[in-house]
Amino acid sequence: MNQENDHSNGAPTIEALEVTRTFQLAGEDVVAVKQLTFNVHHGQFVALVGRSGSGKTTLLNLLGGLDHPNTGQVLFEGRDMAKFTEKDFIELRRNRIGVVFQSFALLPLLSAYENVELPMRIAGLSARERSERTNDALEMVALTRRARHRPYELSGGEQQRVSIARAIAMRPDIVLADEPTGELDSNNAQSIFGLFREMVTDQGMSVVATTHDHTLLDMADRIYTMQDGEMQLTEDRLI
Repeated sequence: MNQENDHSNGAPTIEALEVTRTFQLAGEDVVAVKQLTFNVHHGQFVALVGRSGSGKTTLLNLLGGLDHPNTGQVLFEGRDMAKFTEKDFIELRRNRIGVVFQSFALLPLLSAYENVELPMRIAGLSARERSERTNDALEMVALTRRARHRPYELSGGEQQRVSIARAIAMRPDIVLADEPTGELDSNNAQSIFGLFREMVTDQGMSVVATTHDHTLLDMADRIYTMQDGEMQLTEDRLI
């Protein structure tokens, strides 16, 4: 069992309670996440470290409602995600939780601006609102001058910035980022984590980011190490 002491006031934004997730692999049960209890409060920057296969990505998928636990509960603002309707999940993913994928997941024929704007267009925001939010998000990631460029015209660091801008344009409560610096050089990696730090400090968002890069961890409020599906709090600057 993994327990943590909570040093924040108020209810968590996201909370995992005794969560276990197993998969079938070649006829064997593989435990990706094991009886894990964990929470993230408003305005916290949490880093998850651990080797590949330690359960970090599975945990992010559970927190984002992209996957569901075999046992235990994942709560968003106190509500059990297992009881969410499809409409609830659409609302959650469009407006409350932003996801940054390691692979960037940008549409190659769309410009940086259009990649950021598209989810808001799908969500039915007005043209004026879409324009304002897209421009704000691109400015936050310092890509205003590259807004009309397509992904293949951008560096890896710039593409990752576009994917972050897309995640934050809807102004979510929490951003889940899976190895967002895995493909980047050290300067770009520092810049991306610095951006997350600013989002937490200036915008009041919460960020949960997985990383292999220990040089980036100074920017996080809490650092958890995952191993074999279990989690341990290794540093807490919120005490």
